[in-house]
Amino acid sequence: MPQATTGRDATHAVVFSPLDATGRAELVEQRLTDAIVAGVLRDGERLPSESELAKSLGVAVVTAREALEGMRDKGLVQTRRGRDGGSFVTYDRDAARTLMDARLRDLSRIEIRDLALHAAAIAGTAAEVAADRASQDDLETLQAIDERADLATAGGARRAVGRFQLEVAAVSQSPRLVHEELRLQAEAGPVLWLCLREQEYRDESARRRAEVIRAIRDVAPAAARAATVTHIEAAFEWLVDEKLRLDASVQLAGGSTGDDSHPIQETAR
Repeated sequence: MPQATTGRDATHAVVFSPLDATGRAELVEQRLTDAIVAGVLRDGERLPSESELAKSLGVAVVTAREALEGMRDKGLVQTRRGRDGGSFVTYDRDAARTLMDARLRDLSRIEIRDLALHAAAIAGTAAEVAADRASQDDLETLQAIDERADLATAGGARRAVGRFQLEVAAVSQSPRLVHEELRLQAEAGPVLWLCLREQEYRDESARRRAEVIRAIRDVAPAAARAATVTHIEAAFEWLVDEKLRLDASVQLAGGSTGDDSHPIQETAR
């Protein structure tokens, strides 16, 4: 059956998976920037070469080069020449937070709700199907990912969520669910899991993983889905509250969002 790579490779597989939309430098730059500010790509980490990056993302080399230039201008990447040269991540915590706050402000509450609905539909379905199909080896893999989770930092917690959800999708034995989970994590994960900045939500993520593992062990599909959806609902509610706070902080600069927010509902099966 299709297996998501475990450990550090799983989250990197998300970052360097092909872009679905027409490859533009802005999309490549956003993908890499999100990975840096989410803690998936770490300070000092060497990025693939321009040609390798272009091939993995499915874009032209000139597009990858333009994206890296834009990131250098923002201070997110530094390029060194020579045998040990290349492009390296330069992570600045304050700058990263500012970038993600701006990204969240640009989203309407309706867009945030839609993002969470989509994530809940994919991850919830994967968990539900996995509960019917998991082997003992699958359970041990999920438990190992959970045990290795680093909850001391937002980046560590974000990587743990990504790895776990990818593996659950792989256990479902659905290549389409794996692909969609990869795409969602790459495009929406860094925003959706901004709540992991706070220790309370990092601890909550660990509790929800334990519930999903228990439900899969007990062959309880509905419970596996419910624990997954509840986890995403909490992330959505945090995002709405944080957006309200950010909007209030720039209120003098112009307009209200005017969107209604409602708790996300489980997508009908």
